[in-house]
Amino acid sequence: MEVINHTVINLIIFVLAIYVGYHVVWNVTPALHTPLMAVTNAISAIVIVGAMLAAGLTVGNAGKSFGAVAVALAAVNVFGGFLVTRRMLEMFKKKEPRKLPAESRESA
Repeated sequence: MEVINHTVINLIIFVLAIYVGYHVVWNVTPALHTPLMAVTNAISAIVIVGAMLAAGLTVGNAGKSFGAVAVALAAVNVFGGFLVTRRMLEMFKKKEPRKLPAESRESA
């Protein structure tokens, strides 16, 4: 019996991860979307710390510059995600009724 190539095994795992990820993301109820997005942004922030360590420990200048660009782009992604999450959470806040100018004069 021949041993299966590791590349084929990794490709199968990658395709299965895409399939499962697609179904998990598209079957999330809208009420759970915002908390899941916030957690994903927090995990991405932790990944940035690891990327900074990896970029800082490289020896060559090319590796350091690519690492710095990657960290900058990932930081933009995380901060943008937090801004979108905040805007989505503001949509769920109860809005106060606005008083008309005529009502404020009558009560005075």
